[in-house]
Amino acid sequence: MKIKIFTLSAALVLIHGSTLADNSWPMFRGTHGDGTVKGANLPLNWSETENVRWKTAMPNQGWSTPVVQGKRIWLTSATENGEEFFALCVDAKSGKLLIEKRLFQTSTPEPLGNSVNGYASPSPAIEPGRVYLHFGSYGTACLNAESGDLIWQRDDLPCRHYRGPGSSPILYKDLLILTFDGVDQQYLTALNKHNGKSVWTTKREIEWKDLDAQGQPKREGDFRKGFTTPLVIDVKGQPQLISPASNVLFAYDPESGKEIWRTQNSSHTPVVIPVYADGLVMAVTGHGADEMLAIRPDGRGDVTASHVVWRMGGKDVPQTPSPVAVDGLLYMLSDHGVLNCIEIKTGAQIWRETLRASYIASPIHDGERIYLFSVSGKATVIRAGRTFEKLAENNLDAGLMASPAVAGDALILRTKTHLYWIEK
Repeated sequence: MKIKIFTLSAALVLIHGSTLADNSWPMFRGTHGDGTVKGANLPLNWSETENVRWKTAMPNQGWSTPVVQGKRIWLTSATENGEEFFALCVDAKSGKLLIEKRLFQTSTPEPLGNSVNGYASPSPAIEPGRVYLHFGSYGTACLNAESGDLIWQRDDLPCRHYRGPGSSPILYKDLLILTFDGVDQQYLTALNKHNGKSVWTTKREIEWKDLDAQGQPKREGDFRKGFTTPLVIDVKGQPQLISPASNVLFAYDPESGKEIWRTQNSSHTPVVIPVYADGLVMAVTGHGADEMLAIRPDGRGDVTASHVVWRMGGKDVPQTPSPVAVDGLLYMLSDHGVLNCIEIKTGAQIWRETLRASYIASPIHDGERIYLFSVSGKATVIRAGRTFEKLAENNLDAGLMASPAVAGDALILRTKTHLYWIEK
């Protein structure tokens, strides 16, 4: 069965060259949405004084991954109290902050209730000429990627995030697809990327099992929310939008929003973006059951009993960092620093190592090396393979909550305080 990952568009194919104009990291987890970058000569070693072209302090706070198109790097931030939301643009060559544009404001932000999420966690999406910035129900905007001029904006898409927004937008053809999994309502919506108008909206169809004795959702519906970003794949010529939610993993038609298949589970609050490799969708169900499921995506309806090829449970299953797949192996990093190498076809554990750090950011890989970035600032580089081999360990002053980006042969790292361009 021939299966491939969709790119955002033909114009966003990742090309590596000697000029900044050839660089592109168009969305959370890169061109393919899976943390892969091929052909790059990324640095093996760095520090605050080694292989740093520039380091720029970022205003306010944000955990969104930077996106790159040509000579521009875009990211988002928000005030720590959640009352103001900003678009930031940095010059890729010099690191100079070119644009700091306030897009939305509110006098009634909902408290986060934790230190893991923030008000600017969703990553932007970018394509030639336009950048799309999303803050959940607080607002979504499209800007001219060169000038920063506003093209369109929406602030009328309701959702009570309860712990802050977390799902990033993705581009598919002429659609900007957004995910809203709140405590009060759960739905996906596709906007016309040219004018921001709604094209389709699909309500999550879930039979909830979180009711208390009075028939009300427990903890105000806390077990219904989610923070995942969907992934578009191709199955025998049919595109599928793979989108985890609390209790259910869905596959939709990205053109119409209609459901294709689903698997049921007993977990809640999923965060991890799915990975697709070797004919299997691999997705983490979320908190509670803490399972990684490997699913054949060629079914229809409820395929829980028929299409789940293998499952892995326990504390080693990540709740936040998304895994990477390389040459038939899945590398799965838990929040508390346990790295598992799993054979994709069988689910068999090949090796297990403890990195002794905490992780929120998702790893990336270049085909040969895997890069892992901790909350404390430690970055571990390993060689992809059936034997664990650590190649380097590097440290920055502040750690990463945001996942990394790549531009050409450079790592673009957003720590809690600064943005770095790291290159040999």
